Amino acid sequence: MSLLKNPISPLPRGFIPVMLTPFRESGAIDSSGLAHLTNFYLESGAAGLFANCLSSEMYELSDSERLSLTKQVVGQVAGRVPVVATGTLGGSIAQQADFVKRIYDTGAQAVIVITSQMATPDESDAVFLDRTHQLMQLTEAIPLGLYECPVPYKRLINSAILADLLSTGRLIYHKDTSLDADEVARRLRVAEGYEFGLYDACLVNAVSSLRAGAAGLSCIQGNIFPELIAWLCANFDDLARQEQVERVQQFMTDCMDLVHAAYPIIAKYSLQKRGLPISLYTRRTVDSFTAAVREDIDALLTAVDQLYQELGIELVQPQLLQS
Repeated sequence: MSLLKNPISPLPRGFIPVMLTPFRESGAIDSSGLAHLTNFYLESGAAGLFANCLSSEMYELSDSERLSLTKQVVGQVAGRVPVVATGTLGGSIAQQADFVKRIYDTGAQAVIVITSQMATPDESDAVFLDRTHQLMQLTEAIPLGLYECPVPYKRLINSAILADLLSTGRLIYHKDTSLDADEVARRLRVAEGYEFGLYDACLVNAVSSLRAGAAGLSCIQGNIFPELIAWLCANFDDLARQEQVERVQQFMTDCMDLVHAAYPIIAKYSLQKRGLPISLYTRRTVDSFTAAVREDIDALLTAVDQLYQELGIELVQPQLLQS
């Protein structure tokens, strides 16, 4: 019997945030905070959710926490948007296939494969493909996605590899971190005709990727100014707004370095300032959240508020949401 619950279908176009994990100061997962955060993403315009990802501090979670976190998100959204979640976090291919099944059983629409978990840095693309096909064989018909995660190392896949894997009919999502507009265009060309979406994680090429046919954006900036990411996905091709679109693209480019500083602490700080009940606690070891970084992020948030006013974007008020 197939493990597949529903026919494979594409994810919606738009903004798919990479979810944070709220923790209590004790270090335990804050389930109530996660409920508020999930609502906040939905109210901010998310078309889907990526749970148990690097922004979620997935490598610092236990298997039971990864499963419970994903299950809570799936249950809370109750089909309003699809949820995807990572299923490959190390171990043998058989072990990773087993966890893919367990993540899928939470109700996720697709399970994400970390490309750097399929082969070591010194192993060839042929090895990567062989192991990925093994994983596919062991996971029956479960819909999958790819993520060029920078941890344990960034393994980029070229368009030829993508074409090979797309031919299985199993891929519906790709979180692209190539930072290469030409490569994105090549990937989109080989993906034509498939129920598949490329979601760019690197906003320096956000507009060019969307114009080339990317389905949307899955980026860490969505944890700092989510409404702006949703606005860009909705308006990038509006001829009457091209001057505003180019301004937003320049804004994204200008703040690229800052949004990576002490991440995800700065994202939690930004949401805390918005009124979301989330602590700054993180299990992941990151750069210090210094007074200088805090000052810079405060200035960025002021600029974001001004940009929202100019674009007519309504600021979501988290404290008004129901958990």
